[in-house]
Amino acid sequence: MSDELTLDTTTEAFANSRPSAEGLPDYAPVPPSALGPALNEQGYYAGRVERNLYWVTDGVYQSAFLTTSDGVVLLDAPPTIGHNIQRAVDEIAAANGVSNKVTHLIYSHHHADHAGASSLFEKNVARIGHEETRNLLLRDDDPARPAPEETFQDRRKLEIGGERIELAWHGSNHSPDNIYIHLPDHDALMLVDIVNPGWAPVYLSNLTEDIPGYIEAPANALAYPWKHFIGGHLGRLGTRDDVTLHQEYMADIAASVRTAIDTVDPTPYFQKYGENAWAAVRGLLDATTAAAAAPVIEKYTGVLAAADVFTASTTFWVMESIRLDLGYGSYVHP
Repeated sequence: MSDELTLDTTTEAFANSRPSAEGLPDYAPVPPSALGPALNEQGYYAGRVERNLYWVTDGVYQSAFLTTSDGVVLLDAPPTIGHNIQRAVDEIAAANGVSNKVTHLIYSHHHADHAGASSLFEKNVARIGHEETRNLLLRDDDPARPAPEETFQDRRKLEIGGERIELAWHGSNHSPDNIYIHLPDHDALMLVDIVNPGWAPVYLSNLTEDIPGYIEAPANALAYPWKHFIGGHLGRLGTRDDVTLHQEYMADIAASVRTAIDTVDPTPYFQKYGENAWAAVRGLLDATTAAAAAPVIEKYTGVLAAADVFTASTTFWVMESIRLDLGYGSYVHP
């Protein structure tokens, strides 16, 4: 692996390079298996998951919805899809002769990139989410994201228009309020911002707040019976194999981090920078990140799209969790 590739994928070094459009790095091609169906002229794709469960994507974000005898149940409302959500609902409803009225909206979690179009739907829509989602949305006071009125703490079973939806919170992961949405009659699970089917996580493990919870989440997901996985991001649905591959990727990062912590010598960085402790710390963390990320990038490039783009960032965040949450490499001064 070249020094240039290592430099371009470390955290601070890449951020400080501020590449211009003319000097942007090259990355490995995206594996065809990572790509989803083509978008229509309006910039979205809507397709059937199973029976009356559908999904819609703009190629980067995903939403899903159930058509029922009582109306439409919407699962998340990403602003990048925006008004195309209702267009997708209209398209499916017209094709199947059912109501296109969104009567319920379920929040996977409070983040604006997955809930920022929720205000497009009628004020009398029933909004449902975790109790912490309500707390956080009341705190954020964003008119684009009205807080859910119906909340739950650990589990909530819904039956809407004869369709079953099981909501569960298994603890903090990507965010404190991120939930599992199981549709047992549709062989589907929606779990947002954990696994990006076919792709590596974006910056810092999908900008995750709780790395131990994030690493645990796929096992919780696999404990449910399902065939179709809705991950909230990118252009295709996932499978159980996608979730397992993500587990293996994260396990390899964690193992490589431990090796790097044990083997990268901090002495040269503190000798070089003397009393500038932060410069020494930066040098050590960047070197440890690069050493840990390199074998994982090599293994998964061509397997997970963008493994060469974001693995170092995720490796840095996993490293910090292993050091700070788990205490690995933390030695008491004699």
